Amino acid sequence: MDNPTPSVCTCFRLRRASRRVTQLYDHELAAVGLSLNQYSILRRTEREARTLGSLADELGMDRTTLSRNLSPLIDADLLESVRGHDARQRLIALTDEGRQRLASARPLWRRAQKTIDRMLGASGIARLHADLDHLDDLLRQHLGDAA
Repeated sequence: MDNPTPSVCTCFRLRRASRRVTQLYDHELAAVGLSLNQYSILRRTEREARTLGSLADELGMDRTTLSRNLSPLIDADLLESVRGHDARQRLIALTDEGRQRLASARPLWRRAQKTIDRMLGASGIARLHADLDHLDDLLRQHLGDAA
């Protein structure tokens, strides 16, 4: 089949583009042994320890998926699980090793980001970010209403 019919599915198009963008970032971050997903988790724990729920919400993941993604980072001593003010509360915190790895990864992440920026240009990036943020807001509202 030489020319398959293109999919009209929005989800398919978003996922395909997302996979290709992720490949670009993963390629850069491989030099420090991180994936984009791992880098994103480390970045979101950089300023302060985070609850599993708030971290999952910000990343757009369910808690079970996030827990699976945290295990290798905890095993590598990049993150640690600590108790919050309430002994039942579990917080995810960046370790010193995690801070060092994140510092090494940041210029690699920037290089990948600059590649995408060059491809789309400033107005293209601004438009894409605005459209994606708007879609995310609409879907949150819709899914929140459906729950």
